[in-house]
Amino acid sequence: MNIKITGTGLYLPPYIESSKETGKLVNRSEEWIIAKTGVKERRKSDIDVDKMGAIAGKQALENNQKPDLIINASGVPKQTIPDTSVFFQKELGLNDIPCFSIHGTCLSFIIALNTSASLIQSNTYKRILIISSDRGTIGRNFNEPESSSLLGDGAAAVLIEKNNNSTKTLHYWKMNTWSQGANLTEVRGGGTHLHPQDPNTKLEDNLFSMDGPSIYKIARKKAYKMVMNTFKETSFNREDVSWVIPHQASLKAVDAYHEYGRFDKEKVINIVENTGNCVAASVPMAFVTAVKDGRINRGDLIYFIGTGAGLSMACALITY
Repeated sequence: MNIKITGTGLYLPPYIESSKETGKLVNRSEEWIIAKTGVKERRKSDIDVDKMGAIAGKQALENNQKPDLIINASGVPKQTIPDTSVFFQKELGLNDIPCFSIHGTCLSFIIALNTSASLIQSNTYKRILIISSDRGTIGRNFNEPESSSLLGDGAAAVLIEKNNNSTKTLHYWKMNTWSQGANLTEVRGGGTHLHPQDPNTKLEDNLFSMDGPSIYKIARKKAYKMVMNTFKETSFNREDVSWVIPHQASLKAVDAYHEYGRFDKEKVINIVENTGNCVAASVPMAFVTAVKDGRINRGDLIYFIGTGAGLSMACALITY
């Protein structure tokens, strides 16, 4: 499919919470947190996801025509109803433009890329703004020191348009889900299962819970297979890839794409040490960071790949 990313935006909250500060919240040392997660610091926002996302969205729209569709590709909504995309539209002042959410937890952005490409290819829309905005720190369960030490806040946005050049740009997209991993990453409350009127609902049911070691053990093997299949099913090989942009789940998870995926380490974009795991925003944040600092250039072949709660995995191979 022929699409082009014509605009990018990034929002990093100004407040930096060091792992020393986080250690006081989880009763662990700074050294313990860095050893377990690789996260040295994370951003903590004092504004909500709609305002964060709108800041990134406005940057992506600079010097561009307004979109005819807005997609929210975030992990956690502002509220259950209405959809978070409505609040993005409101903050951006783009009344009358249709908007909806794609919710694939940490894979939301990668799924939104493929969905946008299909909608543009079918001439349903011409210009789509994808926004991923997450406040991971607000849902931390400090009784789970490792998972709560991972999380951070941030937002990123991209504007997608049809590529007038006849050359194909979205070369490959794949997703798999293994529901036996459904209980490994959870926020149990907030839906019909453990709702506020249920006497069995506890505060921690509305907080983030994750069994990181178990996920890593499963995901490492699944990721290796997905990487292998990508290059079996396309005309590309690993050496053709300019940059690998993984979900910034943890430093160990990011490094696995070098250690087990066999990509050159310098090609794997790593921002997790300074941002933490920003849920669905982590993949586009890593991408936009590398665009803005000049590492990613036009014509580069980008390999997006990651895991999401479920357990799911997805990847996309795209020419920027």
